[in-house]
Parts: sequence; structure tokens; C-alpha cells
Amino acid sequence: MGAALQSTTPRVTRRAQTRLGIALIAPLMLLVAVFFLFPLGNAIYYSFVDFDGLNPTPPFVGLDNYTRMFADAEMWHALGNNVIWIVLGTAIPLVIGLVQALLLWNVRHAGIYYRLAFFLPYVLPQVAIGIVWGWIYNPVNGWVNKTLEALGLGGLATGWLGNPDTAFYAVMATAIWSITGFVLIIFLSALRNVDLEQMDASRLDGVNAGQQLRYIILPQIMPVFLMVTTVTLVGGFQVFDIIFIMTGGGPANATNVMGTYAYTSAFQLSQISYGTTLALLITALSIPCAVALNRLQRRLSLQGTGA
Repeated sequence: MGAALQSTTPRVTRRAQTRLGIALIAPLMLLVAVFFLFPLGNAIYYSFVDFDGLNPTPPFVGLDNYTRMFADAEMWHALGNNVIWIVLGTAIPLVIGLVQALLLWNVRHAGIYYRLAFFLPYVLPQVAIGIVWGWIYNPVNGWVNKTLEALGLGGLATGWLGNPDTAFYAVMATAIWSITGFVLIIFLSALRNVDLEQMDASRLDGVNAGQQLRYIILPQIMPVFLMVTTVTLVGGFQVFDIIFIMTGGGPANATNVMGTYAYTSAFQLSQISYGTTLALLITALSIPCAVALNRLQRRLSLQGTGA
């Protein structure tokens, strides 16, 4: 009797744990279904019809929107800008944030004020950042041109947001400025878990700072490094607000990215289906990259814990 009772107890416990697990994840799965799966399915439907925002029964057009998209020169131009943003907008904040974190690593006095000063731009609304930096780039009274003139470099002054050659990189510089503080804070937190005994032993062995960074620091913070890379990289696919606020995709479409082009197509030209198709392309490109980096991060985390 006792043996039978003991054999059934683990099964009862597992069933209870299973029911508890289902109860805990059910709200999350409901949110995912309502706010991701249903909109995704709806978007896929609209990509196969020609919806202008008015016709309640849009005609079915099959793959016409996809055919048009891949033959659209402006789509390739916007996608190219996204690629540039992804590469530079990911690499530059990672490098600057890591360097700043290393410099602040051993700062004891006033360290919190440095962290606050660097992190503040990240918590500011993108609208406020875009407006303020629009003033900074103003060709007449902006600080950038005023500073260049004060340094005797007035020949370099230009209308930064009105010049097709500089507008895209001017907006990107603003975005990099706003996100670098986030990268700094995350790296600074990760550096606190670096084995200081290895650092001290390496100094005694004559290892220089570059070798310490490559062989000791980076391997220990690599899971965090990949997490930050994922956040900034996916942000490069989804970038919209800062460009829309500062240039609206202009001048002459010079700052157009997939997000602004999809918005313009859907809501300014009333080509809802085509704009939705462009948005689906962003999703199709960003999700695999995020998943791959997330899996790599988890693998490195498990290796680091010895699991």
C-alpha cells in the first residue's frame, strides 16, 4: 500500500506542476496571440489583396505586392539605408559603450553621476531628442555650424538635415548618441562580474590591456555583449521614429528606411497593402537575426555556467 502511494505521488506532483505552468504562461500566450499572432496573420492577409483603406472587400491580387516590392528601386534604396544603419548603428555604440564602460569600471568617486549623464539621453523621448537635435543641426543658428565657424572650419558648415549627402549620417549620429548610454550601463554591469583575480594575475604576467580585453574580459561578458548586439541590431531593422521626426525620410528620400517607406506608402499614399508588405519584409529579416543571436547567447551562457 505504501509503495503504491509513493509511486502515485510523483505523478500527482508532476500534474500539479504542469497545471501550474500552464496557468502561469496562459496570460502571456494570450497576449502573444492578441498582439502578435493575430496582427501578423492580418498583415499577411492584406499583403495578398489591394486594400486602400476604404474598400471593405479589397480584391485579391496574389503575389502582386511582393513582385512590385522586389522590383521597386526605392525599396532597395531604403533597405540599403537599413543595412548601413544596422552595421554602423550597431558597431559604433558597442565600441563607444565598451570603451566608456572600461574607463568607468574602477571609478569610485562620482561614478554614479557619470552613469546618469551618459544614460539620460536613452530615457528621453525620441520626439524631444529629434526636435532638440534639429535645432543643433540648424544651418543658421545651430551649434554644429557655430562650432565649426569658431574653430575656423566654416567651410564645412552645411544644412546637415537638408543636404542629401549628410542628412542620413546626421540622423544616425543622433541615434547613436541616444543609445550609447544604454550600452554603457549594460556593459558596466557585466564588467562587475569579471574575475578580478584573473585580471591581477595577468598583470603580474605582463599582459597588456589589449590582451586582457581580448582574452579575459570579452569572453566573460560575451553573453551580455550578444544581448546588447541583438537589441541594437533589431533596432536597426525597426528604426523609424527618429528619422520620421527629424527628416520624414527626406530630403529627396535620402534618409528613407524600410519603416519610413512603409509608413509613407500605407498612410500618405493610401497603399495599405503595399505598406503592409514592406513591413512584413522588415519582420522577415529581423526575426531570424534576433533568434540566431539569442540562441548563441544562451549557448555561451550555458557554457559559462558549466551546464
